[in-house]
Amino acid sequence: MSVLSLTFHTTAAIEQEWNSYAQKELEELVNNLWDVEKYMLSQVESEMLSEGSNTNVLLVFASPQKRMEFLESELQNITERILERFGDQVLVFKTLLNPLSSTL
Repeated sequence: MSVLSLTFHTTAAIEQEWNSYAQKELEELVNNLWDVEKYMLSQVESEMLSEGSNTNVLLVFASPQKRMEFLESELQNITERILERFGDQVLVFKTLLNPLSSTL
């Protein structure tokens, strides 16, 4: 098992448009990813965030190789789609989660 966290930081100016996009198009996009075993789409709640909002997608892959393949191809496609639609109003951050231990 291999896990990847994608965080999409949006400015307050596009928050409504982004929320609509995330709930419809982003969820459909993630749901249709072949190599993803499981995922969770969530709104991030944080005391540290004072401008805009963060949406997170937690992706679970069968192996580190599948995760790497996703990073090399699909992530670029997703990022390009978002940049094309929202420009610099959305920043995409990837975090590779490498377990020290797990009960999953």
